[in-house]
Amino acid sequence: MRSLRLRVFALINAIRQKSDPVSDQPDPVRHILLVTLSNIGDAVMTTPVMETLHAKHPRAMMDIVADPRSSELFAHCPYLNRVIHRDKRQGWRGSVALVRELRKRRYDLVVDLRTDGLVWLLRARRRLTRRQARHACGHAVERHLAVIRRYIGTADIPPPRLWIDDTEQRYARQVLGPLPGRRWLALGPGARWEPKRWPPGLFRELVQHCRETFDAVVLLGSRTDEGICRTLADKLALPCLDLAGQTDLLEAAAVLTHMRLFIGNDSGLGHLATAVGIPTLTLFGPGDPLRYRPWNSHGRWLQSPNRDIRTLQVAQVADAVMQLLKETDRLSR
Repeated sequence: MRSLRLRVFALINAIRQKSDPVSDQPDPVRHILLVTLSNIGDAVMTTPVMETLHAKHPRAMMDIVADPRSSELFAHCPYLNRVIHRDKRQGWRGSVALVRELRKRRYDLVVDLRTDGLVWLLRARRRLTRRQARHACGHAVERHLAVIRRYIGTADIPPPRLWIDDTEQRYARQVLGPLPGRRWLALGPGARWEPKRWPPGLFRELVQHCRETFDAVVLLGSRTDEGICRTLADKLALPCLDLAGQTDLLEAAAVLTHMRLFIGNDSGLGHLATAVGIPTLTLFGPGDPLRYRPWNSHGRWLQSPNRDIRTLQVAQVADAVMQLLKETDRLSR
């Protein structure tokens, strides 16, 4: 009996050593799979998880399961191996095809920020899912990091980031070249849901109010925002470049790197702006800014008390703009 127990203990110990190598061995993690989120802003807010995992396993390459809408954001990530699209419109057939594709590789680590079900069908040495963070609270970035917190320890949360190459920066310099001065204001007047949109007329009044602070205005948005931006551009108090519907996500991000400030509604553009490090002011009506505000030290937000974004006053937004510019100018000295 004692001999049997010894053999069992030896077997358990061997399994542990195989699955959890000791610290003085070479880093065994070479292939990581990250299941990210769909919307543009949500995808940006998962990049701190990517950066944290990369810092822990700098030699590992990462596969990313992403939505076609936002997958472009990861195109130039230096530790990206490949992007695998997950399109919810394909239903269960798409899910089956996705699992089949992912099972072609055995991963050292799988991190699922989206759902607990998928990863248990994959070949993986270790899996981290939202179940590990089911009691997490706070900002979305903090909730995402909670999924891997026990795995990474007490590491600080890095800021969201984007990877922009020379092609996109050349595009930005070319389109911005004709604008006067350098104190440029970027506006994002669109949003997928109408109650999240501050009216174009109020944006126009804001530009009039701040016309001595900026040299020109750049309008950004998707093709669905073209009408809103066209309305806003009409009779604006400053020279205006309307790029709505004319850029992809990384081109828009490259344009934002040249801006003095971004002001916009609760949408993906605000998260792009914070990820490239510029000051941002996000306007909230409905929604939870404590959870979904853009995450950086230069990000500010305003929310109407009754959650009706139309009741946000131009003077209130203008005061927030001036305060934010004062703070960032003081820090940059």
